[in-house]
Amino acid sequence: MSRRLAAASNDSIGKVCPAELDPICLPAHVAVIMDGNGRWAQARGLPRVMGHRAGVEALKSTLRLCSDWGVKALTAYAFSTENWSRPGDEVNFLMTLFERVLQRELQGLEAEQVRIRFLGDLQALPEKLQNLIADATARTAANTGIHFNVCTNYGGRRELVLAAQALAGRAARGELDPATIDENTMAAELYTAGEQDPDLLIRTSGERRISNFLLWQLAYAEIHVTDVFWPDFNRDALMAALVDYQGRKRRFGGLEALRTDALGS
Repeated sequence: MSRRLAAASNDSIGKVCPAELDPICLPAHVAVIMDGNGRWAQARGLPRVMGHRAGVEALKSTLRLCSDWGVKALTAYAFSTENWSRPGDEVNFLMTLFERVLQRELQGLEAEQVRIRFLGDLQALPEKLQNLIADATARTAANTGIHFNVCTNYGGRRELVLAAQALAGRAARGELDPATIDENTMAAELYTAGEQDPDLLIRTSGERRISNFLLWQLAYAEIHVTDVFWPDFNRDALMAALVDYQGRKRRFGGLEALRTDALGS
């Protein structure tokens, strides 16, 4: 398919992909580790919590750009199981921030047909936040736009342990033959069940680790690391990540490079 025809095809479904990108070679699913909020604030002489507030705006912009350009899913690492060890005031601020953002942004997400899901151990969250999450999930479940997954009280190792426990329980009850367990069976027990694995992981602030994030799902993801702190992650930074991705040759362990179109790999 020529670039012109690909662009026409992309436009036909209401997406406007920038000329710098090949619309038939976009990642279907982008995951982001939003790092550097605290350091962004400290560099400006501000409290760390102000970095988290600015980070929300960066996430909103990234979600909108991904949706506009034709990316099918965005998964953001919002709060890890390890983040509870942060100072109590910061944790309380984050919980309140999650509540306020959901209350303020849900109507707009609905209007833009965003389907939002929260992935993690949600039972440990404040009750008000749990109720808001349940409401947002239900209200957007039938939406046909970008899938927006927010990893909240999420830990990759914990996710795998829970999946293993679920499979072991089914086997013990005679509902499952252990010999039949395969990758698909395992994936169906994960928080991300039903979602395509990420094609691209973006990590901001220059850190070069995945920090217990999507340990199973990132098996073949391309990784883009940028020195930009998350609150400064903008259109140019996202463009750089996608251009980097489109320059990779994805072999998935084979010899032939595979291309990824906007509908999946």
